[in-house]
Amino acid sequence: MTIFLVLVAILAVGATAFLAVGRSRQDVGSGQRGEPAAVPGLVEPTPTLPPVLLPERPDAADVRRVRFSLGLRGYRMDQVDEVLDRLAAALAERDALIEGLQNQLQARDGDQGGDSR
Repeated sequence: MTIFLVLVAILAVGATAFLAVGRSRQDVGSGQRGEPAAVPGLVEPTPTLPPVLLPERPDAADVRRVRFSLGLRGYRMDQVDEVLDRLAAALAERDALIEGLQNQLQARDGDQGGDSR
C-alpha cells in the first residue's frame, strides 16, 4: 500500500509540473510562423550586439580588450579569462621576440652598410 501511495504522489507531482510548464509557455505566446514559444527564464541572444572580433593580426592589447556576452549556457568565465590571459601573454612574447630580431637585423644591416662604403 505504501508503494502505491508513493507512486500516486510522484504521478501527481509530475502532472502538476507538466501542466505548469504548459501554461507558462502559453502565457509567453507563440512564436512567429509556427515556431515554439520561448521558455520563460531563457534569454534569446540579442542580434544587435556587436560580434566579438579580433583584427587580422591581433596583438596582446587586442586580446585583452575582448569581452564576451554573458549567457545562461555560456562558457565558464574563469576558463575563458585564463585562456585569454595566456594568449595575450604569448602574443606579447611573440611581438617582443619579433621586435628584437628586427632590431638585430637592422643593426647587422647597418654594420654591413657602413663596411661597404
